[in-house]
Formats: sequence, C-alpha cells, structure tokens
Amino acid sequence: MGTVVALTGQVGGAKLIDGLYRLRGKELVAISNTGDDYEHLTLHFSPDIDTLLYVLGGIANPAAPWQPAGDSHALFATLKLLGGPDRIALGDRAFAAPLLRSAWLAQDRRLTAITLDFCQQLGIDARVLPMSDDPVRTYVLTEDGEIAFQEYFTTLACEPVVKGFKYAGAEEAMLTPEVTNALDSEDLEAVILCPANPYHTINPILAVPGMRELLRKRGAPVIAVTPIVGGKALRGSAGKMMRELGHEASARRVALEYLKLIDGFVMDAEDGAGAADEVRASGIEVLLADTVMRTIEDRNSLARTVLAFAQTIRERRLQEA
Repeated sequence: MGTVVALTGQVGGAKLIDGLYRLRGKELVAISNTGDDYEHLTLHFSPDIDTLLYVLGGIANPAAPWQPAGDSHALFATLKLLGGPDRIALGDRAFAAPLLRSAWLAQDRRLTAITLDFCQQLGIDARVLPMSDDPVRTYVLTEDGEIAFQEYFTTLACEPVVKGFKYAGAEEAMLTPEVTNALDSEDLEAVILCPANPYHTINPILAVPGMRELLRKRGAPVIAVTPIVGGKALRGSAGKMMRELGHEASARRVALEYLKLIDGFVMDAEDGAGAADEVRASGIEVLLADTVMRTIEDRNSLARTVLAFAQTIRERRLQEA
C-alpha cells in the first residue's frame, strides 16, 4: 500500500478523511483548504483544518464538528455582555487552537508546522497539511461587489446571488515542501477530491500554482467524490451556487468542474445509471455507490469503495500498457 493524498474541507470532506484514516493511518495525507480562513477578534481561525483535527483526534462535537465536544459558551456570553461581536457563536474550547495558532504565527512559525504540531499533540498519525503557508482568501462575487466568504456564509447567511469567485493571493501562493513531497512520492497510490463544495473548498486548493501539475505528475488515479446527491447538496450551499452560476445542481456538474483533472468520479446510487452515463460521455470513469455518511461504518465503507475504485483504474491502465 502506498501514500493516499486527499484534498479536503468542510464536514463531508472530514467524514471521508476519517474513514480513510481508519484504513490507512500514517499513509494518509490530508491537504486542507485554507481559503475560508478568517480573522476574528485578532485571532486566526482555520475552520477546515480545525474540523479535521477534531474529527481525527476523536474530540469533535457530532452536531458541529468544527468545534470540540462538551463545549460551553461562557466566553461568548461575556463577550456579548461587554459589547463584543455576536454573529459567530463559538464555544470556549473552540478558541484554543486559534489562540495558539495566532501566537505561533506571530513568532514567524509556518502554518504547516503549527498544524503538524497539533496533529502530534492529538495523537493523529496522518499528516494534515494546509494547502499553502501563504494566505489565500476566497471572495464571493455578487452584484454588490466582492464579499469575503466568511461574511457571505455567516453574516449574510448565503443570501446574495453568486456571480463568481475570486481566490485572492492564490497566484502568489507557493506549495510547501510537505505538500510537494506528498504528491511527488514515488509510492503515491491515489489522489482523492473529497465530497465538498468545489467552488469555495476544492478549487482554492487547485488554484495554488503547481498543484494541478503535481496531482498528475506521478500518474496516480485522481478520484473525486460527489457532494451532490439527487440534485441537492448534503450540507452547505453548493446547489444554490450552481444554479446561480447558470448550471444545473447535479453530480454531473461537479464532475465537469474537475474535467481533465480526474480519472474517476464516485456518484451516489440515487442519481442512477443515466446520470452516470452522462458523466462517462465526458471521458471520466464512474462508480455508483452509497455516498451518504451517517455513521462511522458509512465513512469506512465509502473510503474502502473509493480506494478500490482507484485500484481498479490503476490495474486497467497497467493492462492497457
């Protein structure tokens, strides 16, 4: 068995990473989106990274995995009492990682080194890596101008009509040695694009210069998993964004977002053989499977299915060669 690299973010991505981790442990590398990072009360929040850390570390709140379980809101209540912001109702324990992250960043430590330290402290053998140490921020383009994703998501509740996206800082961002080494590994077995919103989660990662080229360099199968089931996003606003951008809200549309990058696409059995054939017509291999992860076993099962699909594609290539 070789190295498995997954591009990830959001809750759906963290669930699949959890399943992959149970199967592969230290052979797993999770490259996390940081385009949704934001500053709050002078602290650096990395919601996608922290969700991964809490889930893999076994301390996530099941209902809100971007926060630790068993949290209280005494700090938030006191902040409100003193006239502080009341839009982001974070628990007390959810401030720990941003506090340390901000303090260490101020000491010129790299975001990658800080994240790997968190992994070690939580007993996580897999490598959780930010997509870059350089700041990249996702902006939603609307009729009223550019809106930082966190404001769009939290303050505006995803209400503005989406006209496009901007990944500020992406052109100047650099891949880290850790990301480069993982994707350039001679034993790279598969690259997986986790089930997450392609526009504000996966595309910011792909926008870092050199990322797409590295994904293809070793020739390992690149597999994407749909976040859309039956025309609806399981969580978040992916379906709404697709419609406002003039596209159908479908798994097929997700596959087309990754056209010429992926070799295989895993879509839910609910979407049916007809939808799968439409994706195959674009030159992408398709596997129908149960993609909804309600339980731990669902996560493990989907992880096994995705890895087996990648193995099938690899073996077919060898036979053709």
